[in-house]
Amino acid sequence: MHRRIIVPSALAASLLLAIPASAADFTPGAPGIGDSYYPTSGNGGYDVSHYDLRLKYEPATDLLEGTATIVATARQNLSRFNLDLGLKVSEVRVNGRLAKFAASGAHELEVTPAVPLEKNKAISIVVRYAGKPSEVKIDGWSAWARTPDGGVAAQEPDSAVWWFPSNDHPLDKATFDVSVSVPDGTQAISNGVLQSQSSRLGWTRFNWRSNKPQATYLATLAVGKFDITTDRTANGLPVLNAYSKDLGDNDGAARASIERTTEVAEWLEGVFGPYPFNSLGGYVPNVTSGFALETQTRPFYSPRQFSNGANVSVVVHELAHQWYGDSVSVRDWKDIWVNEGFARYSQWLWSEKEGEGTAQELADYVYATRTAEDPFWTVKPGDPGAENQFHIAVYDRGALALQALRNEIGDEDFFAILKGWPQQFAYGNARVADFVRYAERVSGKPLAELFDTWLYQPSKPSASTAGAVGLSAPAAAPASGGASARSAAPRAAQPKPVQPKSWKKIAATNTVHETEHHGGH
Repeated sequence: MHRRIIVPSALAASLLLAIPASAADFTPGAPGIGDSYYPTSGNGGYDVSHYDLRLKYEPATDLLEGTATIVATARQNLSRFNLDLGLKVSEVRVNGRLAKFAASGAHELEVTPAVPLEKNKAISIVVRYAGKPSEVKIDGWSAWARTPDGGVAAQEPDSAVWWFPSNDHPLDKATFDVSVSVPDGTQAISNGVLQSQSSRLGWTRFNWRSNKPQATYLATLAVGKFDITTDRTANGLPVLNAYSKDLGDNDGAARASIERTTEVAEWLEGVFGPYPFNSLGGYVPNVTSGFALETQTRPFYSPRQFSNGANVSVVVHELAHQWYGDSVSVRDWKDIWVNEGFARYSQWLWSEKEGEGTAQELADYVYATRTAEDPFWTVKPGDPGAENQFHIAVYDRGALALQALRNEIGDEDFFAILKGWPQQFAYGNARVADFVRYAERVSGKPLAELFDTWLYQPSKPSASTAGAVGLSAPAAAPASGGASARSAAPRAAQPKPVQPKSWKKIAATNTVHETEHHGGH
């Protein structure tokens, strides 16, 4: 009989394989995801794939009751993990078992599961919670707005903590089912497609589904009394727009703008490629704010955006974000240019299409009217700092960078990049550096210096530098002589720049993300 002899080292190895990881191998997930500007935003240690939110909201009292089921995967051996939430929690279960929990910091919910969570294993988290969102203040501000007939959650860079527990950072995107029960006669608006609606005992439940990855700040909820219009695009996508019934004098202008959503989206498909989501629309609640936000599939608009009449340019801006910002999201909030520079440039392209000023004329006007002493040039769109994340320079100087790129590489490569980028990073995240590399690959040209000049230098590029990419002349300059000749002309000889026809409409959207909170973001 032949005996197999197991040497001590082999025996030890086999025993190690059979023994589960010790408690020492399990550590808490980080309380932040590692963002440069907002170190406490998001959390480490796990990745969410789906949120199922079952909510009940009473407009009269602002009481929100919720049960959130979160489907996630552990990315390390977890002894504890954090969620972001500002409302009061009554119960947490992890993988079906009651878990310990405690609130800490401004919005951290620390969860200790009954059994530590192994790396790469699926997790289900159920959180029961309630509270009045309007009473929650984080760093002195709120993302929840009360309205005469309800409430609205819409803000940037944070809004989720006011109405559901989450890993609150764009780096952890997930799909969403949002089910909301509200008093009969009141509607609940959210992202995606309205799957069903039913009434029972004086309450109506609305069930919404957003079936593509979505950043938590792009999730929205609006409860109130709305006039709702519906339609379908030529490709069959459902279109739903909602207007508060008490918009007053702004009602007509809001409708005249937002009812063009389908038209604008179809045009943007020609620029950026196929529309990336399962529905279209927009909503205008009766709020006092002045900003708009690219909440996924259904942008939020403040009535004040339409106080001077219809403005399709703001619709262009928010819909452009569906590609640049929503489908392709920032990896870090310092990469905000990959959202805002492109959304602003889409407004310039719309102006070009409408015959109200070309992108070149708008770029020339920005360059000519901002003197070298203007603090505008000290803001670096490629990394503006948290205090300047939504500074006008991120928009206008950010768009200048794109016009410089267009002039440098030509229309064929430029528009191939605008269309290819959202496909390359669809439903994911990207950095400014990723765009630079992508543009270099498509164009075959070294572009690092160009982007450094227009996105990272805290000063106005010189006339000769701007002239090299066709940006030195004001809009009124004569076409003859070439860019270099124009840039060499004495300042006194330069004609006064002519304001493009679309300028005022575009400038009216400069407050588009001026959310009056979080240091002006």
